[in-house]
Amino acid sequence: MAIEVLERLGLDRVELVPAAEPPHKPGEGMLPFELRLELVRRAIEGIPGLGANPLEAERPGPSFTCDTLTCYRTEQPDTEMYFILGASTFLELHKWRRGLEIPELASLVVVNRWEAAEAVAGFVESSWPEAVEEEQGEWRLPGGNTIRLVDIPRLDIKGGQIRRRWLDRRNLRLLVPDGVVELLEERAETIERYWGARGSA
Repeated sequence: MAIEVLERLGLDRVELVPAAEPPHKPGEGMLPFELRLELVRRAIEGIPGLGANPLEAERPGPSFTCDTLTCYRTEQPDTEMYFILGASTFLELHKWRRGLEIPELASLVVVNRWEAAEAVAGFVESSWPEAVEEEQGEWRLPGGNTIRLVDIPRLDIKGGQIRRRWLDRRNLRLLVPDGVVELLEERAETIERYWGARGSA
């Protein structure tokens, strides 16, 4: 997703920002922030234009996207910012804290990995009726930010599947980068404390 958007929009950089305390996920089974950040770093190692940002570690309380984007906007007021999210997540924005205000903080890039174009268009029209569709799949809001729908190839790999395979000692090669596989093995004892005991080899 990050690489596709980086290339398609010609962005200077895409930063992946692990949440310190995700508000929608219980703490049980959640790996420590520092380990999750290092997994992200290993996953994107050697890929030009991608970076991992640790800013969430410095903020107390749940990691709400509106607060994270406000931090970015405060630190980089002149930077053109985009928030990248999947179509299914986009369609849940009305349930987020200040979710419908997020396009005021950054332009949105909605990644379509399934047939969601009509649902996305309907959600834009109902949630931001003042948005003007400048071309198919791209809307401009009165403040100047945009909402853009981008189709990308679908790679149906889910985090829960990776976790289950790791616990079952199944091969993760080609599902995650080699650096991630290596770190999972290096920190296996720590990870088992959060994910549970692995099956016998």
